[in-house]
Amino acid sequence: MKKKIHPEYHKDCKVTCACGNTFTTGSTLKEFRVELCNLCHPFYTGKQKFVDTARRVEKFQEKAGKIAAAAAGRKGKKIKKAAAVAKKTAKKSSDKA
Repeated sequence: MKKKIHPEYHKDCKVTCACGNTFTTGSTLKEFRVELCNLCHPFYTGKQKFVDTARRVEKFQEKAGKIAAAAAGRKGKKIKKAAAVAKKTAKKSSDKA
């Protein structure tokens, strides 16, 4: 085994969250910052929180809205076929009268 190849391990690493929570753990870094911790993570809090740095959530919602609107405007094959049959029957009944 080579000696002195492993980084120094700090038993008192200070972790700071964006919400203001701080705690101590062990790490090779002396201190570092995180965006989410157990006090503000949606899994633990039960509240939904968007961490959006590049408008990704808004872009996705806009794209999903456009797709839903386009799907609502389209008619499926069954609807088109039923409309054509109804039109033919209406035309036949008006020709007989």
